Order: sequence, then C-alpha cells, then structure tokens
Amino acid sequence: MFFNSIDFAIFFPIVFILYWIVAKNLTLRNILILASSYVFYGWWDWRFLFLIIISSLVDFIVGQKIYKTDSKKKKKGYLLISLIVNLGFLVYFKYTNFFIDTFVESFRLFGQELEVSTLNIILPVGISFYTFQTLSYTIDIYRKQLKPTKDILAFFSFVAFFPQLVAGPIERASHLLPQFYKTYKFNYNLVKSGLLLMAFGLFKKMVIADRAAIIVNQVYNNPADYHGYETILATVLFAFQIYCDFSGYSDIAIGIARTMGFDLMKNFDSPYFSKSITEFWRRWHISLSTWFRDYVYIPLGGSRNGKYRTYANLFIVFVVSGLWHGAAITFVIWGAIHGVIIVIEKALTKVRKKIFTSKKHILNYIIALPFTFFIVCFAWIFFRANSFNDAMMIINNSLKKETKSIFDLGLEKHELILLFSTILLLLLFEIFHKKYNVAKILSKLYLPFRWSFYMLIVFTIIIFGIYGENTIKEFIYFQF
Repeated sequence: MFFNSIDFAIFFPIVFILYWIVAKNLTLRNILILASSYVFYGWWDWRFLFLIIISSLVDFIVGQKIYKTDSKKKKKGYLLISLIVNLGFLVYFKYTNFFIDTFVESFRLFGQELEVSTLNIILPVGISFYTFQTLSYTIDIYRKQLKPTKDILAFFSFVAFFPQLVAGPIERASHLLPQFYKTYKFNYNLVKSGLLLMAFGLFKKMVIADRAAIIVNQVYNNPADYHGYETILATVLFAFQIYCDFSGYSDIAIGIARTMGFDLMKNFDSPYFSKSITEFWRRWHISLSTWFRDYVYIPLGGSRNGKYRTYANLFIVFVVSGLWHGAAITFVIWGAIHGVIIVIEKALTKVRKKIFTSKKHILNYIIALPFTFFIVCFAWIFFRANSFNDAMMIINNSLKKETKSIFDLGLEKHELILLFSTILLLLLFEIFHKKYNVAKILSKLYLPFRWSFYMLIVFTIIIFGIYGENTIKEFIYFQF
C-alpha cells in the first residue's frame, strides 16, 4: 500500500477514526496499530508477514534471555541467534542472486563458464529497514543499554509500526518502544502539524519527484541515446528526485505518526546545502547513518586505534552501506565513492580548518558547497544506473556534445518550468526554514490566511501532481 494511493486515502482515515474514537485504552490501541500495520504490509504480499512475525517473536524471546542470564557465553549465543535469523532472512531474500552472479562472473574471468542460474526470489518490501530496527533492540540489550520489554503486544507494534515500516526512519527501541506504553490524548495542534507534514511530503513526492522521474527514466533507461547536458540534467534531476521521493516518504511517515501522538526521529536536514560529504551524511538518511555509526563503525573500533584503522573503518562502513542499498556492484561503487571522499576529508581536517576558518566563510559557498553537490551527483550515477556498463556510458556521454533538445526528454515546456520552479521553491523554503519556524509563523496567521495556505498545498498536489497508470507510484526506497 503506497502513501500516495487511493487505497491509503481510504485506509488511513479509517485507522485514524478508530484510533481516536473507538480504541480508548492502551491495549485496544496497540491491537489496532498492530492489526493495521499487518494489513498495510500484507497489502503487497500477505505471505511475507510471516517474516516480520518470526523476526519479532525471535527478538522478543532473545531479548528476555540475554537480560536474564549472567553468562557472557550464553549472552553471545542468544545474540547470535538473533543475528542469524534476521540477517539470514535479509541475505537470502536480498543477496542470494547477487552472490550467485558474482560467483559465476569470477569463474568467467578465468575462462570458465558455469551453468548456474539465479533463483526466482521476490524481495520483501522494507526487509532492510525492519531488520535493522529489530536488531538494534537485541544488540542494545546485549550492551546493557536497554532493558527488554515484557509487553509482547507493544514490541510487535514497535517492529511493525506501519508509518515507518517499509522505508524508515529506522527507529531505536529506546526512543520508539516506550511510546507504545502511553495512552495519548487527542491534540489538535499535533494532528494539524502531522497532516501539514503529510501534505508537504506528498507535494515533494507527487509534484517534484514523480515529475523529475520522467526525464530521469527517459535518459537512464536509454543511456546510449543521450549526451552532454541531457545526461547532466538527468543526473541533477535524479538528485532531486531521490531526495524529494525519500524525504517526502519520511515526512509522510513522521506526519502520520504525529497525528496518532507518536514522535519519529528526523531523517533529513537539507542535505544539499552540505559543504562536505561528511556533513552530507549528517543530514542525509540520518537514521541509517547513525545506525551504521553505532552498530558497525564503533564495533569495528571507530577512531580508537589510530588514523589508518579509522580510515579503514570509515571506508568499510560506506561499502557495507552501499551493499545495504542494493545487491549490485553499482551500489558498492556508490558507497565506495562516499567512503573514499570521507577518508580524504578526514585526512585533510587540519588543512580544511585553515582554509575554511568558519562555517560562514565565503569559500564554503563558492567552492565547498558546489563541489560537495558535484561529488554527490557523480556518485548518484552509479546508484541510479541499471548496470555498471550503463553508468560508464552515462559518464562518457556526458562529455560529448548533446544531440537533442531539452524538450525531447519527456516533458513539455510548461512542465519543465513547473519542475524547475518547484525545485527552486523547495530550496528557498529550506533556507527560510533554517532561520524561522514555519509552523509557528503559520499558527500566528489569521484563520482565513492559514487555511488558504493549507488549501493551496492541497490543490497544488491535486492539480500538479503526476497521475496515471504509467507513472511511478512506488517510493524509490521500497526496493531496499
């Protein structure tokens, strides 16, 4: 079930009404949340519900076992069970064919052809997200940073919470799980704020991301036919497509949770205004980058064992992050590019501090910010390309003279003007929002002006949103 579908437009109001009017006590509300979450997820394929249920049950039991035993050996054994079950599901469904292909290709390099075919495996939606979320629960208990819950209903609801189930934010049990122990009272301001955030997310997805996707798909699905500014424009537009698509999903998820009294973590913070790749990853997919920091980078040794070990740890984290995003060499290269640049930035920390004497130094804006955006866009080529060969073709073709008009890329003139205008409007909004609290400003406006603004967003989505059977409704990060 997509947030931008008719199905969800029917589903959410029903859940919302039942949650606030019918389910008056905590148990009923958690039952409703769990049932709604399973319906939401089962809308794709009900068979994969068993994966979530098994994962939830294993980690609930393992968490109790780890906490109750004093034996370090037994604690590690129980933790290993959680890792094997959760990562076992993830590896089987997401990486089996990748490993088979890699195995066959490695023999091909030595002139040997293996008659091995890939398996017909369907990737469960959101498996990478809920796997990491439930794993953090058992790991935190093992580290004595969290006590296990005795409320199985609350725990199952935490794992399957439908707003952020399939594409995050990846929540920690220490933050989200305690919220299932509370009975919230209806708060008009929170509901209004949540609905506004949902509308903003739908605007980013349907008006900007889905419109940019038309050009991006046209070029990236036919890389041999486009050159020069055509490929450059498609790459830049993909940067905004994936940002508006993914941050739009996060906005909707946070907004839905907020209307029900829940607080989800912030997942994006104007990443394209970053002045280094290091800063970019503090602003982009924050829940994932902090997860890798706490559960991969620090266990590897972090920055505790000398600078060269630190560089190696950073690089490993980003290569693993690339592989987490997809079972293809292009994703590994994407992660490696970010890893290499971050290692270079780490090595040149002192030099950078001398050149850029303050965060507001003019060189940050005329050199660091554009260079960072260039690196991010260059890496996006590998992320978006259908194959490694396509990625290299796009890079090579971007240096050649263009052969087509900008109006031959899939959008008419007025559609292009609308796309560029809304992207500019979004960037200006993010600059403004950094200095001023937009929600507070709106709350102080007279009622007619405030509701006029709300209606403007709604009608903009209705009038200028991308619709139709041939358009992409699915959010990009559903495939991860």
